[in-house]
Amino acid sequence: MRSDMAVFLRSWLASPLKVGAIAPSGKALARMMTRGIGPATGHVVELGPGTGVFTRSLLSRGVREQDLTLIEFDEEFAHRLRRRFPRARVICTSAANVGGVDFRRGASVGAVVSGLPLLSMPVSTVSSILRGSFEHLHRDGKFFQFTYACRSPVGEQTLDALRLQANLVGSTWANLPPASVYGIRRLEEDR
Repeated sequence: MRSDMAVFLRSWLASPLKVGAIAPSGKALARMMTRGIGPATGHVVELGPGTGVFTRSLLSRGVREQDLTLIEFDEEFAHRLRRRFPRARVICTSAANVGGVDFRRGASVGAVVSGLPLLSMPVSTVSSILRGSFEHLHRDGKFFQFTYACRSPVGEQTLDALRLQANLVGSTWANLPPASVYGIRRLEEDR
């Protein structure tokens, strides 16, 4: 069995714009991405979970495995996720299809955690991901996104068009490369 690092690097070499990083996210970034998410959050959707770094952090915060839906485009990562998290729902599809995902048992989504390289995606794809995610998120639900850039991972025009706002949650220098986390939510008057 190949290590996570080897699988991650091979996937990045095959498609750098889809994977977005040459190594999995670190524990400090995972803690920051999942801060404020716990058992009371309800159902959590993870976009682009890769090797499951954020998934493990969500579980350590008390989110039940059966309350996780992991949407992963890469078939090898999806296969590994199914083996590691057998009670989570793993769907192998593009995150741009999240709006069409049927969350069984009428699950209300409390948070979306995204490991996707949004800055390297076309604006139309980012809009589809956000629109689809917010169709499932309950009124006060948040979309968490990290970035290696020194700005929001979603442009102002896209946020304005979707009536969303992005706020910096925090930054960590303990990740390689250093990263920042943003929480994206509906505008106050739309909640």
